[in-house]
Amino acid sequence: VGMAIFWGVTAAMLGISGFESSSNFVEEQKPGVFPKTLRNMWIVVSIFNPLMAFLALAIVPIPEVGLHASNLLSHMGGITGGPWLSRLVAVDAVLVLSGAVLTSYIGVTGLIERMTLDRILPGYLLKKNKRGSSYRIIITFFLLSCSILLITRGKVQVLAGVYAISFLSVMILFGVGNILLKIRRRKLPRPERAGWLSVLVGVAAVLTALVGNIFKEPNPNEPANIVVFAEYFIPAVFVVVVMLNRIALLEMLLQFIEYLFVPILKLVTNVNQKIYTTIDKIQAQEFVFFTRGDNLPNLNQVLLYIKHNEHTKKIKIVTVQPDGEPPLDDKLDKDIEFLDREYPEIDIELVKLKGEFGPKMIQDLSKKWNIPVNFMFIGSPGDHFPYRIEALGGVRLII
Repeated sequence: VGMAIFWGVTAAMLGISGFESSSNFVEEQKPGVFPKTLRNMWIVVSIFNPLMAFLALAIVPIPEVGLHASNLLSHMGGITGGPWLSRLVAVDAVLVLSGAVLTSYIGVTGLIERMTLDRILPGYLLKKNKRGSSYRIIITFFLLSCSILLITRGKVQVLAGVYAISFLSVMILFGVGNILLKIRRRKLPRPERAGWLSVLVGVAAVLTALVGNIFKEPNPNEPANIVVFAEYFIPAVFVVVVMLNRIALLEMLLQFIEYLFVPILKLVTNVNQKIYTTIDKIQAQEFVFFTRGDNLPNLNQVLLYIKHNEHTKKIKIVTVQPDGEPPLDDKLDKDIEFLDREYPEIDIELVKLKGEFGPKMIQDLSKKWNIPVNFMFIGSPGDHFPYRIEALGGVRLII
């Protein structure tokens, strides 16, 4: 008998659901109205709930109660008043539940907005449409509601059990919050105060009912109430915990990335530096082109050849003027300045020398500038050139 009473009390607790939503109306009510609201709710519950239970026991045989668990009131109306009363009760239930659904959307939207503004949930949910509605919250709540119907396969008893756990958990938190106010905010002014005894008795009673709903054995082939509840509660708590500790988590992630990739980054940096050093070393090799004061197109051909065929960024353009001849005009200087602007990636240096161009000068310049002879170029010599190409020690022809 004792266990039967216990299970009956735990199941009956679902019948007083709605009190958890009463706090949403406090801010919209005048001072002194909220206690009256609670009083009226308790009066209605105290009269109608026992009366409906008494009528159910008086009208419906006990074995039939379980068969009509999802539509017991409608079934009672059909027995007492006929089909019309059964339909009337069903229509009334649809209207009441429709209002409850609309109210739930309003309550959830306000709750999620408040939690998001408090940075407990992602700011992604605060996006509003042109009418000012938080459509992302509404869509998310709709999808979650549909998902729980799919998980429970529309079984009313399972849905009721999950709802009972949620409702009773909220009611316990109200009591815990009241206790915390008594301990940490004793001097905080408030119009209503609840005594320690009433708060502790209320929390103990609700906790007892919560334990009963958690450990209630499910029907065959139906999931347990706590299992379905945990499937939603654990991810929700996970999101909240992540949001509350996101700075610490991001710092941990940063440290992990640094621990994992900094050695690799150092290795890559060193390799890159060595590669760039090698490239610079290769491109630092100077080339030499001996010119007799060639016209601009020929010099341009030389630079195009250097750009496309040689790994260098430096070239000396050398002109050798025999002793006793008058100095060259500044046309070659202007041509070099023009080419220097056209080929900014190549460092062009004009060198004017006095003397006789020949194998000896080439060897002397190679030693002086530390440039191998095979990195020196000349244009195609004319018939009056006094030396054979092979006598120049490896100088290359490029024009």
